[in-house]
Amino acid sequence: MKKMIFLVFLNLLGIFMASMAEDNIMSPSKLRMFVDKLPDMPRIKGYDVINGVHFPKSLKIGMYHKKWKFHRDLPATPVFAYGTSRHTATVPGPTIEAVNGVETYITWQNHLPSKHILPWDPTIPTATPSSKKGIPTVVHLHGGIDEPKSDGHSEAWFTKGYKNKGPKWTKKKYHYHNFQHPGTMYYHDHAMGLTRVNILAGLVGAYVIRQPSVEGPLGLLYGEEYDHPLVVFDRGFRTDGSIYMNSTGNNPSIHPQWQPEYFGDAIIVNGKAWPYMEVKRRKYRFRIINASNARFFKFFFTNNMTFIHVASDSAYHERPLVLHDLLLAPSEIADVIVDFSKSKSNLTILGNDAAYPYPSGDPVNEANSKVMKFIIEPHPVVDTSLIPRKLMKYQSPDVSEASNIRYIAFYEYASDIDEPTHLYINGKSFEASVTETPRVGTSEIWNIINLTEDNHPLHIHLGLFVVLDQTELMNEEEFKACMMKLNDAMKCKISKYTHGKKTEVPVHEKGWKNVYKMMPGHVTRILVRFSYIHSNASYPFDATAEPGYVYHCHILDHEDNVMMRPLKFIH
Repeated sequence: MKKMIFLVFLNLLGIFMASMAEDNIMSPSKLRMFVDKLPDMPRIKGYDVINGVHFPKSLKIGMYHKKWKFHRDLPATPVFAYGTSRHTATVPGPTIEAVNGVETYITWQNHLPSKHILPWDPTIPTATPSSKKGIPTVVHLHGGIDEPKSDGHSEAWFTKGYKNKGPKWTKKKYHYHNFQHPGTMYYHDHAMGLTRVNILAGLVGAYVIRQPSVEGPLGLLYGEEYDHPLVVFDRGFRTDGSIYMNSTGNNPSIHPQWQPEYFGDAIIVNGKAWPYMEVKRRKYRFRIINASNARFFKFFFTNNMTFIHVASDSAYHERPLVLHDLLLAPSEIADVIVDFSKSKSNLTILGNDAAYPYPSGDPVNEANSKVMKFIIEPHPVVDTSLIPRKLMKYQSPDVSEASNIRYIAFYEYASDIDEPTHLYINGKSFEASVTETPRVGTSEIWNIINLTEDNHPLHIHLGLFVVLDQTELMNEEEFKACMMKLNDAMKCKISKYTHGKKTEVPVHEKGWKNVYKMMPGHVTRILVRFSYIHSNASYPFDATAEPGYVYHCHILDHEDNVMMRPLKFIH
């Protein structure tokens, strides 16, 4: 009897403690929208200029534990931030500006404390220091075409002062060649099993490669006060200002902390919750980066203004495209021009209408349906910027050039209570032997078979790809049952099941990309190119070297557990 009373007491105590924790969550409705001005993050040049000539430059950028004000009425939040010093570190980090053909060298320094500010789960494959102290980090330049040793491999992590290093750690100073086409990228943490919590803590920032000789003649807004990266993500907060992350997993007996998707109701742009920006009646350029863990955004203007879409991820289009709304998956980038002279009102709100999880989750609520406000000056101004008829034409995708065809299957595994336990690509753990070994300089066709209920944004390191088509699977459950048993698309006669409805690739996403949304229950066919798209030049580095590359789902909670596979190149 005493034991039963004790167990009831423990159960009630647990409920009480959980209730107390819930009470500490800041309700988004308590935070007034549009009271903080949109910051323009610090800009760091990744090059020197001597007598008008650009030269390579070395930078030192650290990761620091500090406090950051996300909202006027929210206490300062403990974060991890990138910067050249603790004082100058920001969330997101500084925008690094590079020039095509001019190399940038960055020594990434870990100044983080011995313990994390967020709960992390040791039951998923995780970077674990031998000393059990220190926070593993490693930086990946998303969209960068760089040597393996500077790619930020998930197992190339290190802790403060390099006291502990991962099994594939390479070197302190990373070498970014910047030989690729001009465009927008971003850098972020990529440590094994900790990517979701390190980025949630703040480790993300924009990186732009410019090419004045090619971009200048276009007449587009370019590198001036009207050209702004917008780093967008969602967060939850406690009343003390700290970042809220549910510390109990959906399968706590299997994974104490891991959950399949993180969502927060506060929408952050350049480090401020629902900021405002005062703009003139003229054109502005926004490089929008979705840096969320799992949230898709479907952006639109409440006054029916349009986006003039000039680039997707890191590559320009052949010509500008006009869009009324814009769907971005986690890690996708949209480079857009917005002409505020077209507005009939003096203000507009950038809204969001994407379900979460996407596409079949909850509809947006009052908090996450709004992103930021633009206050438009009433008087017209002179605007000499142009929107050219033509932008840039890169090498057209040629299916006949494909040297290989691969089938890449996405699986989700569930517990007895039908909650996700882990996700695999091709039914293999990350540690399993490498199976994707393309030849440097070739192109391949990858058929991405999504056997889950989620839309997974696929990111391939080093490679750029064009989406050819998306086909709905017929008799999906029958095909899935075979795949779960044999894990072989050919043996399961995939051609028998790929006669469903074809989904047209949106015109603004038909160019070269480094991330794309893999629809659930569909086969997405992509042509992947492992060479430059703007020239026939060979890589100026050995892409076959260790530690190699990876490809993965860019929903960070999926990537961490462990929807990621190694990618090793051969000559």
